[in-house]
Amino acid sequence: MKIVGSIYRDMVVSAACCLDNNKEVVNNLNVFPVPDGDTGINMSLTMSGVRGDYNTFQGTLGETAQKAANLMLRGARGNSGVILSLFFRGIAKAWKDVENADCDEVIQGFKRGVTEAYKAVMNPTEGTILTVMRVMTETAEDAYQKGVIKDVSELLPFMYKAADETLQRTPEMLPVLKQAGVVDSGGAGFLCVMEGMVKALEGNPVAAIEVKAAIAPAADFSNFSTEDIKYAYCTECIVTKSDKYAGEDTADALHQFIMKLGDSVVFVDDAEIIKLHVHTNKPGKVLTEALRYGSLYTVKIENMKHQHSNLSQESAEAAPAEAPAEQTAPAEEVSLEPVAIEKKYGFVTVCMGDGIRDLFSDLAADSIVSGGQTMNPSTEDIVNAVEQTPAEIVFVLPNNKNIYMVSEQAARIVDSRKVVVIETVSVPEGIAAMLSFDESASEEENVAAMKEAVSNVTTLSSTYAVRDTEIGDTAIKAGETLGLYNGKIVCTSDDRVACLEGLFSKVDGASIITILYGEGANEDEANHVAEIMAEKFPGVEIMVLDGGQPVYSYIISIE
Repeated sequence: MKIVGSIYRDMVVSAACCLDNNKEVVNNLNVFPVPDGDTGINMSLTMSGVRGDYNTFQGTLGETAQKAANLMLRGARGNSGVILSLFFRGIAKAWKDVENADCDEVIQGFKRGVTEAYKAVMNPTEGTILTVMRVMTETAEDAYQKGVIKDVSELLPFMYKAADETLQRTPEMLPVLKQAGVVDSGGAGFLCVMEGMVKALEGNPVAAIEVKAAIAPAADFSNFSTEDIKYAYCTECIVTKSDKYAGEDTADALHQFIMKLGDSVVFVDDAEIIKLHVHTNKPGKVLTEALRYGSLYTVKIENMKHQHSNLSQESAEAAPAEAPAEQTAPAEEVSLEPVAIEKKYGFVTVCMGDGIRDLFSDLAADSIVSGGQTMNPSTEDIVNAVEQTPAEIVFVLPNNKNIYMVSEQAARIVDSRKVVVIETVSVPEGIAAMLSFDESASEEENVAAMKEAVSNVTTLSSTYAVRDTEIGDTAIKAGETLGLYNGKIVCTSDDRVACLEGLFSKVDGASIITILYGEGANEDEANHVAEIMAEKFPGVEIMVLDGGQPVYSYIISIE
């Protein structure tokens, strides 16, 4: 038996479904009890693109593997998602000119996948998804060389068993896993991937399970006016590229065109298709321009004003939509040149919370990507933000340890401008980096200054525990307030302010303190917290701001 393109397509789609079906199980294996992007969700979203584009997988094994890898790389979320996408990217590289794969080629593909995945991690830790990938592949290669395995139909099930056995040993490799009584969550997610691939190879691919969502209170649209909707039509389409435009990154002119016609733009330019989404008042112009690049595979246009009118039960006398003739009008002559480079430096930053967004805007961030804990942006999100920044050199501030690797991957994809990722793992670090920026300085000088500024920031934060667990000698109960010092849990309490006081006791000194209060907190409590800090640090400048961030009731910057 050999793996050909169509079989591999079924394998990766089955893997994506298996992972999606088990994402909550994987999430629950996370050792750290803080609400975060969640491993299962990130890995599932990373692979979700192969499910949506099932019918576009055509050609040889090499072509199919490349298509799958591209979709995963652009959809990668979180560190676990990046590692998974790079594993499949390595497979695609090994199979570039391969039409079908036997045992030797499968093993070589997986070995290249492991190599690519390890490249993404500076200091790999044993007992993680990387270990499961590596030991599985090494065990399979050894068995094949000894003649234990003779066919692909035997190889993949053997790999799955080896991955499972390695996963069960991860608690012995990583003490924190043993203490929590769980296996590595990323490794568990990868085991789901292998299970899906094996089942498809055996002719029983995993299908996605339809889960009915719990009934939730309906959103209240009564305080929002239909007239506040600037762009009326939600326009989406998929274009099958003509031979002239076949290949990746060949439709940038179309991207720039729709950018000028509306907002909420999502644009994916792949080798064979273009997927776009835009809110606009001129859907006809969008579709007419899109037709220049090939044929329309799917089209969806929704009148958002009409939808809102129905939702808010407004009267039938609402203003009529624009004339349908607009949809067939010829496109105007609009410059199709890429976004011009208007300045030397620009900034893309990632954050959540209206107040924090405003703060970064005031610091002159060019593009702000919504994301952070519980919502990790994809590689594609970062790529789009960078490409919309009219600067020769774009600094990216991920502001979260789980977004740094995604940002690094985005930097490798963008070739229209230079991208420099500054390793900021918290909002205070991102703010400090921007405050240290000097437009008149060189790139090297600015990078050095930003890194120095980041190193001088201490980040305190408070959130809540999502599960019972133990971290070191600390027993944690679900619902308790957690106090984090530079991302590490150092105190817990049933009382939020008491927990913050425990955090403050860990700080030796300060010159500037900024308190960003968010979900669960309010201005009065935040001012009370500021008073407590003023007593501990007399004479220090203290600012209190409504950050509006979810998950974290407080994010406190100490410099």
